[in-house]
Parts: sequence; C-alpha cells; structure tokens
Amino acid sequence: MAQPTLIAIDAGTTGVTCLLFDTQLRPLARAYREFPQSFPQPGWVEHDAGEILAAVDETLREVLAHPEAADVRAIGVTNQRETVFALDPGAGEALLPGIVWQDRRTAARCRELRATDALGLVRGRTGLLLDPYFSATKIEWLLANTPHLRERCEGGGVVFATVDALIVQHLTEQDVVATDPTNASRTMLFDIDRKQWDPELCALFGLEVDWLPEVRPSVGDFGVTSRFLFDREIPIRGVAGDQQAALVGQGGLAAGDFKTTFGTDSFLLLNTGAERRDSESGLLTTLAVGADGKATYALEGSVFMGGAIVQWLRDQLGALPDAASSEVVAASVPDTGGVTLVPAFTGLGAPYWDPDARAAVLGMTRGTTTAHVVRAGLEAIAFQNAELIELLRAETAAPINEVRVDGGASANDLLMQMQADLAGIAVLRPSEVEATARGAALLAGLGAGVWPDASSLPTLPFDRFEPALSAPERASRMAGWKAAVARVLTTGGGH
Repeated sequence: MAQPTLIAIDAGTTGVTCLLFDTQLRPLARAYREFPQSFPQPGWVEHDAGEILAAVDETLREVLAHPEAADVRAIGVTNQRETVFALDPGAGEALLPGIVWQDRRTAARCRELRATDALGLVRGRTGLLLDPYFSATKIEWLLANTPHLRERCEGGGVVFATVDALIVQHLTEQDVVATDPTNASRTMLFDIDRKQWDPELCALFGLEVDWLPEVRPSVGDFGVTSRFLFDREIPIRGVAGDQQAALVGQGGLAAGDFKTTFGTDSFLLLNTGAERRDSESGLLTTLAVGADGKATYALEGSVFMGGAIVQWLRDQLGALPDAASSEVVAASVPDTGGVTLVPAFTGLGAPYWDPDARAAVLGMTRGTTTAHVVRAGLEAIAFQNAELIELLRAETAAPINEVRVDGGASANDLLMQMQADLAGIAVLRPSEVEATARGAALLAGLGAGVWPDASSLPTLPFDRFEPALSAPERASRMAGWKAAVARVLTTGGGH
C-alpha cells in the first residue's frame, strides 16, 4: 500500500523547485528547472509567466512520476513575493511580462509619495514602507504605461496577481484565482489589521479592489489540479510567500519563533503572534502563519544581497570557481585584512531603504588579496543580518538568543560561525535546509488533515553554532560595519 505523501512547489526568482515529502517531512524526490530573467533597461527586471508555468509543469510531472508519489494527499505552493502579473482570468494567460520584486523602475514615484500623506497611510494600513520593492507601484506603472489596460480592467478582463495566484490559476485551469494573506500583505494594498484589500490604498495607486484576487487562508482550499494537466486531481491546500513558508518550515508557528533565510537575498522573520508590532527603525510589519493556519503578525528585515554576493564574486570578479569554494577561500586568511564590502548593488534594504545607494569595497591596500575580498563578502552577509537582529532585540525587548537558518548559503559553516559571532546568537541549522518547500508541504498537510493539528508536526535535528566573540569585540566590529555603511550612504558608493 502506497504511503501518503505531499508535494511542495517552490517558485523562486530564478527557478522552480518541486519536492515530494513523506509525512515526516523528509524529501523523497526533487525536480528543478531554471527560467530566465529579462533586464530590458537598467533597473528593470521582468519575468515571462509562460516560462514560470512551464517550469511548474515540468517539475510537477517529474515528481509525480516518482514511485512514491502514488498517494499524494495535497500540494502546497510557495513563491517569490511582490512580483506581479496582469492576468486574463478567463484565458489563464499573463497579458504582459511580470515586474519582479527586484525591479526599481518606480523608485522616483516612491520618493514622490514619501513626501505626501501617503507614507503614513501605507505604513499604518500595511506595515510596509514606500519602496519600489512592493507590488502597488508596479501595478500603477503597468496601468499608466500599457495602452488600453485600464479599459480592459474596467471590463473585468484583468486580475493583478502575485506568483502564487498565477500558479493556482494555472493548476486549477482558471477555476481559482486566489492568493493568501502572507502574499497579499506584500503588495502595499492589503490592510493587515482587517485582513482585506483596502479601497483607499487601491485608489491611491489607481486601481479597484475588484482587480485583485480573492484572499483565502494560508491553510485552506485553493481548488484541485486539473486532470488535463497531470492525469490526476490533487487538492491544493496550502499557500504562503517564500519567507513566511520558510518560517513555517522551521516550526515557527508561535510568537517568538525566529528564522533567517540565506538565499540570493537574506530575510529575517520574527513571529510576534496576535500582537502587531510596528518598527521605528526600518523593519517591516507583515503577516505570517499561526498554529491555526490563519494569519498572525511578524516583523521582517530584508537584506537585498545575501548569497548573491557570492554569485557576484564568482561571476563578475572571477574570484571563485564556484559558490561552494567561498568557504575554503575565505578560510585561507584569518581575517579580511581591514577590507569591508558594503553590497549595495541594488540599493540597501532594511533598515536604510535607500534604493540609490551603491556598493563599495573599502579598506583595500596593496596587500589585499582575493581571499580578503571573498571573506569580506561573507562577513557582509553576516553583518547585515546582525544589524537587523540588534534592531529586533531593541524594538521587541525580546532576548532573541537563537535563530533557525535555512537557504543554500546556510550550508557554509564559516558563514554560520560568522553569523553567530557578529550577532551574539546561537545559530541552529536543520539537517534539511530547504525550509521554504518544507513549509509549503507542511501547510498543505495541515490543510489535508495529514496531521490533526500543529502540535503533531514532526521535527528535524539540527547543527548548532555558538558565538565565540566577546561582547566588546562584537561591538567594535559592528561599529566598523556601520561606519562603512555611513560612508556609502554619504557618497552613494562613488556614483
């Protein structure tokens, strides 16, 4: 008799991963397909919806062909957030290229809005800041720059959808066009207290509530896959944005649970429970998933350049043959030799939110080697996270003594030790670091009744990294980092 299994579809920024899990949340099969990004102008980043959906189909078919996929109970979907598409809800097609979360084309519009009362409205209703990172100004730009799009919207022929809704619509053959609160909370259009689309915010950005997808609970009914697509129907029972899914995958369903994802970028998420916490230092208030599967509050810090720093060292500088070698190269020197890398390649995220800042490598001498720069790159990831952990401690008065980590770069032991040292925090790395997909599978399993409730969920073993720096040394290192960032903010990194 076939054992019950779960499928997670993880649609990231550069590819789709589909995983088959058993009911102990152990991966049984994995399929991956990359899809391209388009950069039509400086600062613009776009996706073709068809390429994302083709990757979904290919990976899902591959996993469904696995012998242990005979009794799949449910599918969970997790996704890159903030990226937005204009969909034809009847035809199941995107009308235009999607504008990706990394896109900065609306930076000037955000600066304009920050000088008005809109800043207070956005912050109060959504917990977010006015930044081109989020979806609302992307939609506004599409409406202003696409002939006849507004008329088509007014005729009911368009839904503006994040990647989760794009995938759900595709898998259900247009039967369901829905998102969940965690994705909706990243659009700048969703009232996180009332848990609904906000008409006043929609009016601010020139759209109607009816042009947005239905919002369903993260653990809920998102329809079933089509027999036409995959020869069998499987219910879709869990949806969450990637960072919230990673928090779930780390078991972070209760207030005080904390995780950091070391991916292309780096995201810190602290579950604050039923109580909304607002930051005065550039952290975001957002929605996560609670033990009952419904929306709860969280504080988030967003670092735009995490593992992407290693990619830059490898691809642009040619300093590394591959990403995995960064640990060996960085460990070949005892320190950075005074070098600090401030990785503002696409601006700075929390707590600075400066889209115009540019990267700089400071402190180089004739004695600086490639290894020093590589080590500075790894330290930059840890410094950025440590700064946000400081802010979380200050603003919540919580001790925050440990953090669970995931993402590809968390496999780097040297980086994990740097993180423990610079943040003064114990770093716990599970044996399986693909927490985002695991979280989507977990949500789907709860929605399908695989486990009766959150208290019955399986747990994973983990490696532990303890801080080794003294408090004075840690404070000195952090002061040096902040001084380097201040120079970049003052000079724009030399631009």
